[in-house]
Amino acid sequence: MQYETIFFDLDHTLWDFERNSYEALSELADKYKLIEKGVSSLKSFINDYFVINELLWDEYRKGSITKESLRYERFYRTLKKYEIEDFQLAQSFGDDYVSISPFKTYLFPHCVEILDYLKDNYSLHIITNGFEEVQHLKLKNCKLDRYFTEVITSERSGYKKPDARMFHFSLAATNENPENCLMIGDSLEADILGAKKVGIDQVYFNPQGNFHSEILTHEIKSLVELKDFL
Repeated sequence: MQYETIFFDLDHTLWDFERNSYEALSELADKYKLIEKGVSSLKSFINDYFVINELLWDEYRKGSITKESLRYERFYRTLKKYEIEDFQLAQSFGDDYVSISPFKTYLFPHCVEILDYLKDNYSLHIITNGFEEVQHLKLKNCKLDRYFTEVITSERSGYKKPDARMFHFSLAATNENPENCLMIGDSLEADILGAKKVGIDQVYFNPQGNFHSEILTHEIKSLVELKDFL
């Protein structure tokens, strides 16, 4: 099938969230002397943060918590695991993290290569649940903004993936029909099943080979595999 428009997720799909976050968190752990405050190791702190952050993002997607709660609660809960109950520290840590992480520029392998390959033949756009101000900075600092016409965040649309209204908003913003579009993302629930629900074909970016039993349009482990069918 010949598509006209491709929607990409950003975090965990193009922007390497784990590598960029690890670097930002390492800098902040040193700044706030977390080891001296009782954190057993930097690696364990960051791993705990990743788990807690994902759980809270899931709550945010479901509308159970606000953006502000997510921003600070993820650090408060992580610090609490090390018996550091200091909301002021969590707040400062959270503010600094949002300030410095968008300036980290690690991308997934073949990201720029594949965007260069696609840009002349498809209209490219971003659909992301990430914070408005943060996502635009990430794209600019990684020099990816030049590839994308529309950057549709949950704050701009008023909805979060996998809500069908987020995808309907994106179709309206790009003046497209579902059958002409393709959604590429790493989240089976938010990106892939969300798109499938509104009739948009999907590419599940699954570099870890996570097991599932869903019937999808395409599944890839590397972005370069997009050349096989686009």
